[in-house]
Amino acid sequence: MNSPRHAHILGICGTFMGGVAALARAVGFRVTGSDKNVYPPMSTQLQALGIEVTEGFDAAQLTPSPDVVVVGNVMTRGQPVIEALLEGRVPYLSGPEWLAREVLHERWVLAVAGTHGKTTTSSLLAWILEHAGLNPGFLIGGVPANFAASARLGTAPFFVIEADEYDTAFFDKRAKFVHYRPRTVILNNLEYDHADIYPDLAAIQRQFHHLVRTVPGSGHIVWNAADDNLRATLQMGCWTPLEGFAGAARPQALWSARAVAGAEDFSHFEVLEAGRPRGRVQWSLIGAHNMENALAAIAAARHAGVDVPVACEALQGFQGIARRMQVRGEVGGVTVYDDFAHHPTAIATTIDGLRRRVGSARIIAVLEPRSNTMRMGVHQHTLAPALAGADEVWLYTPDDLGWDASAILASLGARAHSSADVPGLARELARSARHGDHVLIMSNGGFGGLHEQVLAQLTMSAH
Repeated sequence: MNSPRHAHILGICGTFMGGVAALARAVGFRVTGSDKNVYPPMSTQLQALGIEVTEGFDAAQLTPSPDVVVVGNVMTRGQPVIEALLEGRVPYLSGPEWLAREVLHERWVLAVAGTHGKTTTSSLLAWILEHAGLNPGFLIGGVPANFAASARLGTAPFFVIEADEYDTAFFDKRAKFVHYRPRTVILNNLEYDHADIYPDLAAIQRQFHHLVRTVPGSGHIVWNAADDNLRATLQMGCWTPLEGFAGAARPQALWSARAVAGAEDFSHFEVLEAGRPRGRVQWSLIGAHNMENALAAIAAARHAGVDVPVACEALQGFQGIARRMQVRGEVGGVTVYDDFAHHPTAIATTIDGLRRRVGSARIIAVLEPRSNTMRMGVHQHTLAPALAGADEVWLYTPDDLGWDASAILASLGARAHSSADVPGLARELARSARHGDHVLIMSNGGFGGLHEQVLAQLTMSAH
């Protein structure tokens, strides 16, 4: 009997590449991998799959030679394993290219693209298909509670993928999503981001246009009809039927929604198709942005054959996603949340959703400017308005931040503070928080374990 093909994955501990590893295992590869930071939860997920992970990027891991090396986009020239890979004769490709070749080429791909809301909308769509009995495959940049995994193979034909516009690999500077060849696409929104690889908004729009070019005429594009940047992108050329959605009724939006009376936080809303009620959703999520994510998922699921009432029923059982307004704990009446928001628009909508839920209770917003775009200072002039809905603001300003946050702090006045030290920040938050407060911690990374430190400090002060 032939031994299984061996795939070695470089940068395996990222959510995307970890998902690729799980899928490679599911289609029959023997999988190994390496990364520079090997720690839970991804390390334990990989271990549970029987995947051996090497710490670091030395050249020795390519001996003996695997059948294929899958290269994550964290890999750069100059790393010993990359130089050895280029000198040798081992076949290599990017994560998206491997995925397209080994998994997606025979599937009905439903791709979710956009600056914000990709993880949530992908999770909603996968759950609707699951609830309808379709057992979809998926690869999502987060862990939906309904599935407790970020990736699975599922059964043909449907496969839901979070379609990221970030570049593919050091040798392929196209957006990841051009590899996926979807039949159904959601375009959630489009803003300037990823300043480390895109010089301006037009460069990102061009990548989205390339995605639109890959969707067949028998496919379907669900788009946010309230987004002018998307409208301009689609005007560059579109060969596929369009279905628009928007939170409130507007031209070109087939789908809209309205909050049910008494649910100003949008935790209960009515779904409208061409202005006619089609169903209601009462769920655990909050915020107008999540209501819009739900509309997009409902529309895309219908293209795959799921009736609107079935989709609405599914959403009522949706349990959320790790790191999306996730309550990490409550001590002495102080609730601590973990949220992934790191772009001004996402920060503003997250605070707005929480405000609608908690009313006049104090919101303490804590932000780590961690993304490459944030650290370059691209969003520094729009951060203060984004944070303005909070009662108190803490900005993490490490010594290597790269720009001066004093203007943001000054414009927010006495409610704004900064800290360059995570343990010190935890102590200050625990000291200033009082019964009934909501501490909203926002970062696209681990924030040095700030959530646990705040909860520990609150527990100490409560005794």
